Amino acid sequence: MFRSLSVALAVTLLPALSPTPPPSVPADATGVVEDLVLPVEDIIGEVESMDGTESETTQGRQVTVAVTSDVLFALDKWQLAAKARDRLAKVARKVRTEGAGGVVKIEGHTDDQGTDAYNRSLSLRRAQSVERAMRGLLTDAGVTLQARGYGESRPKLPNVVDGKPVEANRAKNRRVEIIFTAGQ
Repeated sequence: MFRSLSVALAVTLLPALSPTPPPSVPADATGVVEDLVLPVEDIIGEVESMDGTESETTQGRQVTVAVTSDVLFALDKWQLAAKARDRLAKVARKVRTEGAGGVVKIEGHTDDQGTDAYNRSLSLRRAQSVERAMRGLLTDAGVTLQARGYGESRPKLPNVVDGKPVEANRAKNRRVEIIFTAGQ
């Protein structure tokens, strides 16, 4: 039909190269989009206790159980409160039954009140207190415990919103997280 490939391409592509669409195609016409690739971020669900004092998140096989410090400790203290033992026993059962063994991280966190140095020290001491209690509860679980204190450097929620402190957020930022790998 056409004697050369260039003439065939010109006839085929000429309407597409034209600055205005042919009259038979409406100006607001849409076409099929192929190979649309967008980044997908991990969706991390959080389950929170009814009273807001404990939450659990799972990302892949990593499970993080966060217990607010208000349940575990008195204000500005690092010795475990009496009611903390029951809560930690529950977390230890979860680590024992659902965990794959290996390293269990215990991370202490504070809100933004106080100096950075004070908050780092307090969060480390709190993490170490939880570590000692968990060590006694996980003797047969085949885990290694590691305690760290992060102070106020890793807030869960903003401590201050629109220039005003938010006490509910601060309460959730004062926490100890127990992080373990779930079994398959």
